[in-house]
Amino acid sequence: MLTKRLLACFDMRDGMVTKAHQFQDNFDIGAAAEIACKIYEDQIDEIIFYDITASAKKKPIDLDTVRTVAERVFVPFTVGGGIRNLDDMYQVLKAGAEKISVDSMAVRNPAIIEEGAKAFGSQCIVLSMQVKRVEKTERIRSGYEIAIDGARTYTGMDALEWAKRGEDLGAGELCVNSIDCDGTHNGYDLAITGLIADAVSIPVIASGGAGNPSHIADAFTQTGASAAIISSMLYSPKLPRNYPVAEIKELLSEKGIPVRPYLK
Repeated sequence: MLTKRLLACFDMRDGMVTKAHQFQDNFDIGAAAEIACKIYEDQIDEIIFYDITASAKKKPIDLDTVRTVAERVFVPFTVGGGIRNLDDMYQVLKAGAEKISVDSMAVRNPAIIEEGAKAFGSQCIVLSMQVKRVEKTERIRSGYEIAIDGARTYTGMDALEWAKRGEDLGAGELCVNSIDCDGTHNGYDLAITGLIADAVSIPVIASGGAGNPSHIADAFTQTGASAAIISSMLYSPKLPRNYPVAEIKELLSEKGIPVRPYLK
């Protein structure tokens, strides 16, 4: 049986980890490289960096921070934010990342998924999706709409249909991030995560809303998600407590969920 993966996700701006509530009111936590290394030493399975400055301000991605992290962590490392073309992908991979995440640009230019998959392999391409619960319509039958530009622009695209198209274009993995649940610490949106996981054959990552280990267990037992993103619960000073990776894995194991063992 394949093990379920825990992914530490960091929104990054100007070399700092920053957090938000439903994509608003960001506050800085600390230096991105230092926090990433600490979580790596705590035996996280994978790390994801999103350079939100590059996306919002149309700036080049912060390759210096990517290099610093890649030199010090030795788990799969995904980088997104501001990826505009194949050259941007190449530069990120050259800096040490194993995977590239595309989001807004993929909606504007879906061919970038196919081009990236052909150039670097599907295993390198993660399609990140910002999904918002809306009223079901003929156009948005799933009841979930795709947003881009940090949830500032709504596209009228059905999330389920976009997920299936992303797979067809060559994405090797889908990250389903709930705008409604993001930063709430009340748990993932299990409905859309499960809907997409059932509709595609590639790995699906649950994202947005984890506040304690039980939320992660729910994502694995109640949906077909292969991985779960955790962030605030690992390091945010605004939560009552933070959870070590060892404690999370112990709880998941107790519930019969296969995870990579924590080495003491």
